[in-house]
Amino acid sequence: MRVLVVNAGSSSLKVDLVDGGEVLTSFDGLPDTAPQVDAVGHRIVHGGPDLVDPVVVDSGVERRLRELVELAPLHQPKSLHALDAARRLLPDVPHVACFDTAFHATLPPEAYTYALPRQWRQRWGVRRYGFHGLSHAWAAGRAQHMAPGARRVVTCHLGAGASLAAVLDGRSVDTTMGFTPLDGLVMATRSGSVDPGLLLWLQEHEGLAAHEVAHSLEHCSGLFGLAGTADMRELLGRDDADAQLALDVYLHRLAGSVAAMTVSLGGLDALVFTGGVGEHAGRVRRCATTRLAHLGVSIDEQLNAAAEPDTDISSRDARVATLVVASREDLQIAGGVEQALTVSAPS
Repeated sequence: MRVLVVNAGSSSLKVDLVDGGEVLTSFDGLPDTAPQVDAVGHRIVHGGPDLVDPVVVDSGVERRLRELVELAPLHQPKSLHALDAARRLLPDVPHVACFDTAFHATLPPEAYTYALPRQWRQRWGVRRYGFHGLSHAWAAGRAQHMAPGARRVVTCHLGAGASLAAVLDGRSVDTTMGFTPLDGLVMATRSGSVDPGLLLWLQEHEGLAAHEVAHSLEHCSGLFGLAGTADMRELLGRDDADAQLALDVYLHRLAGSVAAMTVSLGGLDALVFTGGVGEHAGRVRRCATTRLAHLGVSIDEQLNAAAEPDTDISSRDARVATLVVASREDLQIAGGVEQALTVSAPS
């Protein structure tokens, strides 16, 4: 099946033509001329509590996706804009939505429930959803192939956005992002987790409007807020105090969150790095794994420095496999398209 995969992220638009698990062509945005395809697959960040499997987009699905924009304001509008453009380009083939939240639909109640009033949770669906599920699902699948017998896996998607997932026997049981993609790790321009009391204080005592706080948390925080750059490559090339603090804060949150995911799993068999930073920043991997030595994580310095995905960078005596895996959301989406069209096909 020839699938045009449209992956609209927070900072990029990737478009690939996939056939039989192979990328035939990569485009710089949507092509001007419609390629010959059987279907189009779309990465959609938020599927809410109900859309937990790949689904053919119809008017009802589209309406639901637009209702979810306010839960992922940095991502969902870009996904929907790409969907609109792709449907104009290819109006006669099915378009399938594949959701970043879907992989985390298996979270147990103790992991997805917030300790908030019952009426909030019931009326507004306030809960942990989790994101980057397409990347986590692919990385976890590769871990099972590269480290047979590894049941307890922490996948680290580190890019402009960043999150972890605790994966037990292929199923997500915990994750760092929450109700929105703003929660969890320090990111390029997003703050990650902060004390909600701080945000209330800024509004009540300093007079900041809600939209000012939201803009600052989404676009002016994270590495950018700490060091004036959202680019990890630039940050790693600097030696000033702000850059060092930004890296230390990033690593402190990352290592502590890996340890928390390990608790959810009851131990750790494999640690996977993926995403732009996870795949290419050997120093980040080295500094993070050094902080995790007490969990049995140990890497080979030479393998780490030369690592190209997909590869195992574990030291010989490591109790935990440490893997570097290419993020292949394109192939995960293409597989989801085939799944959805098989389910929807008349028997």
